[in-house]
Amino acid sequence: MPVQYKRILLKLSGESLMGSQQYGIDAAMLQQYAAEIKQAAALGVEIAIVIGGGNIFRGMRGTGSGIDRAQGDYMGMLATVINGMALQSALENAGMYTRLLSAIKMEQICEPYIRRRAMRHLEKGRIVIFGAGTGNPYFTTDTAASLRAVEVEADVILKGTRVDGIYTADPEKDPTATRYDKITFREVYQKNLNVMDMTAFTLCEENRLPIIVFDMNKQGNLSALLSGEQVGTLVSND
Repeated sequence: MPVQYKRILLKLSGESLMGSQQYGIDAAMLQQYAAEIKQAAALGVEIAIVIGGGNIFRGMRGTGSGIDRAQGDYMGMLATVINGMALQSALENAGMYTRLLSAIKMEQICEPYIRRRAMRHLEKGRIVIFGAGTGNPYFTTDTAASLRAVEVEADVILKGTRVDGIYTADPEKDPTATRYDKITFREVYQKNLNVMDMTAFTLCEENRLPIIVFDMNKQGNLSALLSGEQVGTLVSND
């Protein structure tokens, strides 16, 4: 079956791993995501993943408790590595080959991020998980996703969320909100829509890297999107 994209970067939020819990990692959600990713990999797509750490720690929230902003951001980066390790285990339990690469060196549990090594892993069909954000404070995992996607020459960023695309307003608060099938980067700026943080968004626009926002929790959505079906909202330069 022909696919839309040869190499993708899948961006997942840390909060999505909580499932119905208030904190931490829900094993059922991990297994569900592993099954979706395995199905997508079976189509022959090369898959890189960036996952947030908000289910464990959020740097910005830490500042309210007296934690220095930079220190809090580093703590958040470590949380993304914990999530990356959990996702790696789930993927390997599902029979896939994976590599966890970290922007902060911790050789006992993952490889250091090296661009050429990451690309080689992808070429060999391994699922590559990028941990520890960019390795620098003051940047979000959205920015890490955009940066890594540009570096490894991904064709698209797939941002998996709990809503099925970008709406004129928050669909959870405004029942009259309508979904866009396609929108340009410029229109997102003009309409002040919340897709990614501005640093991440600008990086994608400048490098002509499209973003698709879709509902990752709907079974089969990822594979359907990769197979060419209209899923979610496409953000592009044109």
